Amino acid sequence: MEVTRREFLRLSATSAGALGFSPLGFKLDKATQVKLKLRIDGATVSHSVCPYCAVGCALVAYTRKSSNGQVELLQIEGDPDSPVNEGRLCPKGATALQLAVSRRRVASPLYRTPGATEWKRMSWDFALDKLAQNITASRDPTFVTVDADGNVVNRCEGIAFAGGAAFSSEEGYFATKVMRGLGIVYLEQQARV
Repeated sequence: MEVTRREFLRLSATSAGALGFSPLGFKLDKATQVKLKLRIDGATVSHSVCPYCAVGCALVAYTRKSSNGQVELLQIEGDPDSPVNEGRLCPKGATALQLAVSRRRVASPLYRTPGATEWKRMSWDFALDKLAQNITASRDPTFVTVDADGNVVNRCEGIAFAGGAAFSSEEGYFATKVMRGLGIVYLEQQARV
């Protein structure tokens, strides 16, 4: 028996229509009675902006008060009403929830003394003092006041600074001003690298 292409398409369309309109023997009674409880049911919706770059993608955050009275962050996703990102997020923005609730997030400074194998929790005062000591120890011996031609340059050639991709525009501006104030000329931004 030879079936033409036209007959094959007609037979296929008729079969698909018949299968689509027939119940196929499935009973959907139980499936229609299933009620799902979503994690964000009854949550408060808050609008925010992604903290990573200067694009300004809009976020929607879902929060709820937990039994102990604290606000619990449940979900962060792109805002579909935003003209900037239309609900889509880049890989960094899609992980914004981890900024707040990651179990791996380090909440206080850790310090490992030279030669040690273990990290120890330290205070913020200790961390800032140690950072200032290290900057001074690197900056002072590598600070150049006059170049080879006798021009006053007042620059530090022993320190470089790389800004993080999580910097807002204001944080990037502030960091640049601080680094330029220290005389540092080697500045880079992670978002550009």
